Amino acid sequence: MKKLEYLPCGKIVNTHGFRGTVKLESWCDSPEILAGLDTLWFCEQGDYRARHVLHASVFKQFVLMDLEGVDSEEAANKLRQVEVYAARDALPIEEGSHFIADLIGLPVKHADSGEILGTLTDVNTNGARDLYVIKTGYGTALVPAVEEFVIRIDTDDAIYIRPIPGLLDGGAENV
Repeated sequence: MKKLEYLPCGKIVNTHGFRGTVKLESWCDSPEILAGLDTLWFCEQGDYRARHVLHASVFKQFVLMDLEGVDSEEAANKLRQVEVYAARDALPIEEGSHFIADLIGLPVKHADSGEILGTLTDVNTNGARDLYVIKTGYGTALVPAVEEFVIRIDTDDAIYIRPIPGLLDGGAENV
């Protein structure tokens, strides 16, 4: 599976003030990561265009950012609801961690038998632990992204799990 060069990292949700500052919702592990980027990328009809970050700061759970070429409230308003991207190599990632964009669409296989159990369709990051949303032949199941279940991840092949009985075969209550 080809890895994306640019990864979605947030969305402009509002303006801040009247000088063109934008307010972003961060999709990174922390808003500080988004605020630390030197360049944001905007996707327009499949082409990515760079925009230099002039200044950024964290405000509560949001990021306030001044962008090159955005110097008025009117210009900032035009960017509302626009997703922003970061170059893959500009984002820090810990050893053994993976970008969610690299996981979506991977087959989920049984760690012991290699049997394909389903496909990862989403990662729910809202709780204390990430939950893998897996589409199976029986519906959709949620699997905690913890080492007790997730044995190995190979972003070029599959996610290998060891589910408890009934978790993915319709025997447990699925979403």
